[in-house]
Amino acid sequence: MNNDLNPALDLAEQLHELLRAEPAGISEYQLIQSLKARHSTHIPNLGLDDKLVLFRTHFLLFNALYQLRERLWQTQAAHLDINPLCIQLQPWRPGDLALAEHDPLRDYYLNLQHLRDTNEDDVEKLLTSFWTRMQGGDEKRAALELFELDDGQPLKLATIKQRYRQLVSQHHPDRGGSTSRLQSINLAMEILQRYYG
Repeated sequence: MNNDLNPALDLAEQLHELLRAEPAGISEYQLIQSLKARHSTHIPNLGLDDKLVLFRTHFLLFNALYQLRERLWQTQAAHLDINPLCIQLQPWRPGDLALAEHDPLRDYYLNLQHLRDTNEDDVEKLLTSFWTRMQGGDEKRAALELFELDDGQPLKLATIKQRYRQLVSQHHPDRGGSTSRLQSINLAMEILQRYYG
């Protein structure tokens, strides 16, 4: 693939170009790295270790993804599944009411006032709230249950990865599985990597 994106294209179109090249889907992080590698001028070309830069990069990306999803839906060209772990273009499905329903995340990311009004302290509060919820361990337990693993036994990341590969193979849509189940498996893997990585 050409390593440069057309700078005249808006970010949503650049994302569309990248997503077409990744039919199995791509994570948010990989998508950001692809945009940076291809010198996109629509996101900050700064390190993601600064929390405010990370927030702004994430916000701009998701704003463009929701714009792209609406464009694709209106033209009946495709359906865009938006999940930080797997952003994927899928065939358009007639009668899909997903965009007609109220989606608070869509509303949040399409309102650029949130980008302008969020400062470093706000980002710190968001992250603290997130990690406080994570410390409760509910998501870890749910991820282990989904993987059918026992937290009472010592677990290694290699064992978790092996189980992950088995589940992905078993539930992949190309093998008759469900996309939503596959997304749940991917999310569970990300959670378990934080605890066991």
